[in-house]
Amino acid sequence: MKKSLEEHASRFDEVAGEYDDSQNDTEEYRAAVSLVVDHANPHESDTVADLGTGTGAIALALAEDAEKVIGRDISEGMMERAREKATEQGIENVEFGEGRFREPNVEEADIVVSNFAMHHLSDEEKREAIEAIAELGPRKFVLGDVMFFGEPNPDEPFYSPEVDDPSTVGHLADVMTEAGFALTAVERVHEQVGVLVAERGESTEA
Repeated sequence: MKKSLEEHASRFDEVAGEYDDSQNDTEEYRAAVSLVVDHANPHESDTVADLGTGTGAIALALAEDAEKVIGRDISEGMMERAREKATEQGIENVEFGEGRFREPNVEEADIVVSNFAMHHLSDEEKREAIEAIAELGPRKFVLGDVMFFGEPNPDEPFYSPEVDDPSTVGHLADVMTEAGFALTAVERVHEQVGVLVAERGESTEA
């Protein structure tokens, strides 16, 4: 991680009010959100954990179909905006609170999702995060994020090198497999953006 958790939290606190508009201007972000929601596809009895929930775009979209959605983030400013949106939309089965990838502050979940958040972690930190996610016992983990399908063009990075640390798709797939998941879908949104679906006890379909 190139910045401390406190530095990341402060940075997102500052942009919470404008975050939705800035992200929704990005076609790749909108596409990743849609794919993560589609692949999560919770049952009405499911508890879903959304890690790095931000302003709750994924959490709120999944709430209608799930029994409960737990949103976790390090930025109180972002979560306060998520709570406001939940109130505005009359959504009551979503709970937002402090949590981080390696210490999610969640007891268990049927499905874990994350979108455009894990790329702030180093490769080793991502390994620790995915191991922590596996310990929650989900049958499915859906990750949308900045990731490398090939060699990134250093002159045209989709990410911000000073704060972001994306991994290759291969590294993420290896870590998921080692944590007890099988990769069942790989969606390439952009050469530097993708959505990975990992499940328990399923054969790989990449």
